[in-house]
Amino acid sequence: MLQIGGIGFDLKSIGVATMVLFAVIDIVGSIPIIIRIKEMAGGKIFPVRTTLVALFIMVLFLFLGESILGVIGLDVQSFAVAGSFVLFFMSLEMILGVSIFKTDGGEASPKVASVVPLAFPIIAGAGSMTSLVSLRAEYAIQDILVAVIVNMVFVLIVLLLTKKIEKLLGAGGIAIIKKVFGIILLAIAVKLFTENLHYMLSVLEGNDGG
Repeated sequence: MLQIGGIGFDLKSIGVATMVLFAVIDIVGSIPIIIRIKEMAGGKIFPVRTTLVALFIMVLFLFLGESILGVIGLDVQSFAVAGSFVLFFMSLEMILGVSIFKTDGGEASPKVASVVPLAFPIIAGAGSMTSLVSLRAEYAIQDILVAVIVNMVFVLIVLLLTKKIEKLLGAGGIAIIKKVFGIILLAIAVKLFTENLHYMLSVLEGNDGG
């Protein structure tokens, strides 16, 4: 446990949350999509704008996601179980190379394309937001916040160096990274499902016993 300004940070939790978000965002695996969006936007995007918008969306959902769920009568554990299914199917996409989730494309100016569809929904999409709420059921909010920031720094680096990274890794390298993180994401999805389902069942048993 690391203490900074009276706030405790769990390095292990930060590491796990960072890995989850890295796998879900899959910015390296999205390099071909980023290049395509860049071409459709006249060969230019704004990496800093994209990163800041994605960061804002994710931080907003991190802090308000639970309140939003409360308004519609859901708890974090129920959402985490539902989120585990989303992560499960996303991991299958990455491992098997199939398309389960549909994304809409379209032409736009560089400024617009840097926000939609790049910042949202490619980076800060349904998978990312589902993961944030699911992670809140397991880890402290400050640890998740650090994980979000770490991922956004990495996203910015990738956006700035997209073409160089693609040339360095090649199509095969990107495919391997995608499959490896797909397997990691699959294991995390199973863990989220079992732990939160166990919690929900124990609560139900406690209510029945009462």
